[in-house]
Amino acid sequence: MKPKQYRDTPVDVKLVLCALWVAVLFVFAYVDIFGFYRADVLDAALDGRMANTAFTVDQVFLTSTLIYLLPPILMVVLTLLLAPRVSRTANTVVSVLYLITIIVSCVGETWVYYLLGSLVEVVLLVVIASTAWKWPPPTVVRTLP
Repeated sequence: MKPKQYRDTPVDVKLVLCALWVAVLFVFAYVDIFGFYRADVLDAALDGRMANTAFTVDQVFLTSTLIYLLPPILMVVLTLLLAPRVSRTANTVVSVLYLITIIVSCVGETWVYYLLGSLVEVVLLVVIASTAWKWPPPTVVRTLP
């Protein structure tokens, strides 16, 4: 009996980018959630502070954090809904901006889980930027005269 041969189907670039943004958000979330196992982070949070920073957890901080997280959250949907040219630009710009903020957030960090999570985020963001940059151009349909 001959084994079944499955056909590999191409995945639309919009779906690839959408899935990559979802993966970035999962890594963001889990790095932050795992951080609460650290005594310094948990103690600071219980005191209404961010560990090892001058930030106080208040309305301004939480609103600012939400605003920081909204672009990648919205990119999951916008990647699917925007016109290809706009989506390509948005994916490239947003991923590069977040890549920079992730690298900056690693300065002075010593916890390996955080650095590893940040490395995964950076790799995913590079793949997003690269995939968006290489977005296939529109096909030109020629009609016969």
